[in-house]
Amino acid sequence: MHRFTLRTALLIGLISTLLLNPTLPVGANDSQGFYDKSFENAFFDEVFAFYPTWGLQSGFHKYDEAMESLDQKRIDAFKDKLKAYDKQIDVRLGQSLAMADRHDLMLMKGWVQGQILEWDTIKMYARDPDRYPSQLADSVFSVVKRDFAPLDDRMRMALARLKTGLSLLDQAKANILPQQVPPIYVDIALEQIQGTRDLLADTIPKAFAGVKDQKLQDEYHAVNLKVISKLDEYREWLKNVIKPQANGNWAIGAPNYSLKLHNDEMIDEDLDKILHDGYDELHRLQKQFKDCAMRLAALEGKMKDIDENSIFANISSDHPKPQDLVSATQGVLQKLATFVSEHDIATVPAEHGVTVAESPSYLRAITFASMDTPGPYETRAKEAFYYVTPPEPEGKWDKQKIEEHMRFFSYPDLINTSVHEAYPGHYLQFLQIKNARSKTRKLLGCSSNAEGWAHYCEEMMLDQGLGHDADNKKILAARMVQIHDALLRACRYIVGIEMHTRGMSYESAKQFFIKEGFMESANAERETKRGTKDPTYLVYTLGKLRIIKLRTAYMKAFPDADLKKFHDKFLATGFAPLCIVEAEMLAPQTEQASVKSKEQHK
Repeated sequence: MHRFTLRTALLIGLISTLLLNPTLPVGANDSQGFYDKSFENAFFDEVFAFYPTWGLQSGFHKYDEAMESLDQKRIDAFKDKLKAYDKQIDVRLGQSLAMADRHDLMLMKGWVQGQILEWDTIKMYARDPDRYPSQLADSVFSVVKRDFAPLDDRMRMALARLKTGLSLLDQAKANILPQQVPPIYVDIALEQIQGTRDLLADTIPKAFAGVKDQKLQDEYHAVNLKVISKLDEYREWLKNVIKPQANGNWAIGAPNYSLKLHNDEMIDEDLDKILHDGYDELHRLQKQFKDCAMRLAALEGKMKDIDENSIFANISSDHPKPQDLVSATQGVLQKLATFVSEHDIATVPAEHGVTVAESPSYLRAITFASMDTPGPYETRAKEAFYYVTPPEPEGKWDKQKIEEHMRFFSYPDLINTSVHEAYPGHYLQFLQIKNARSKTRKLLGCSSNAEGWAHYCEEMMLDQGLGHDADNKKILAARMVQIHDALLRACRYIVGIEMHTRGMSYESAKQFFIKEGFMESANAERETKRGTKDPTYLVYTLGKLRIIKLRTAYMKAFPDADLKKFHDKFLATGFAPLCIVEAEMLAPQTEQASVKSKEQHK
């Protein structure tokens, strides 16, 4: 009875989190079938019509020649559709539904309300000049990077997208409000735009070099030159028109921050409490970091003047050469996949494989490493790309900055980052998401689940014995690197809230990463830039902590379960907000308890 009460309370809480009217009936588990496949399909058709690149990346190829158009009339029409869907979802949530069906509708509603917040209130499209050239790059690159159609056809798709791109850059000039643009956003856009230009001028034409249709090549070349010229004009416009007027504030403010957490993550806790938890985790990790340094110093007979920074510097200085970064990263992946299988950590499907590549040039200003998986509905081009960002060559960067950058890719960190990005992190989760129960579960979710899972895996893998066949120094070095990466995420957690709701300055945020996270200056700079544009990058640590709590609750509710069962069941839910995952993972225990209770009364 106690568990049933908790379960009912959780369901009511989940619904009231997303519904402004918490009096709507909760419903029961008397399933009347999925809430409405036709409604779901119509919803995503509307979404992908507005975001065709997302549609293509998800594996729906009717959007191959389309690209995002962001003129104000189209934005306004999309907002109207979102608000209409918001009301329709409310009606469906008022019906009697199975728990999982209700949760799918709640996922849709959260996404819709998050979009309304973005387009109506936060309005990054009017404040972020990088959005447009990066959208152009991402859209064109999407038809190049995966072999889902013959090369000639994909060149025609890229050509169609380039033609739309000419209008996109004009739309940027119409949409961007100079006084609302933060100066740092101009700097990021100017840094990123060269990457977009390089991609269009060099990388993509080389990818299409094998196309024999000379007429197509000539037309593509002519349009591409126009787009590059337009891009150069856009860069000069940023320098000469936007930069002198840019006077905006990146901070979205506490009310919008809380609403964003509410919509995106289904989290309604007080920001003070959330921030307090972040500082607690930071201090816990700092203590562990120093303890590891002390133990390493003892092994090396260096107990005097222990300095965790210098000890960590020795570890991080052992890294591949920049030109060997891709091959060194590729070399650890199969070992990790084997470890996950042999140690019963999670089920690794028979068909799997990841290709490591350099990050596309247009993504390098604010990312070190990332996973790019094919969409859950992609049936032809199943390549998964694990991107790592090399340093710029000497001449663009000095030797010190190159060295600082490469210390992020020390040999122990290559393993830890690959756990996060590939096995059993993002890539393994993607493989399981393809089998999720519905289109909604395959396509919608949240970052505190996806990034929380990948971050959780880093510590969990070491706890399960990863690297324990090495000597004590290497084991401690691996643990220190894992903690250091966790410190980075804890600093993101705190800096995101502080910058966007508490008035923390750019320089103070950068120094916070350096002092509290023991980071190199170049890396702290990159993280701070990202924080101005990604206010809720607390999701890594937030999600990790909540997954650990869920694991404890699950093991208590199911004493016969093992770690593999917990992980497989967790991954089977998709990447939904963690309150939904908790309700679904713990619900069977409630049902079992109810059956046992009835049997006892008999």
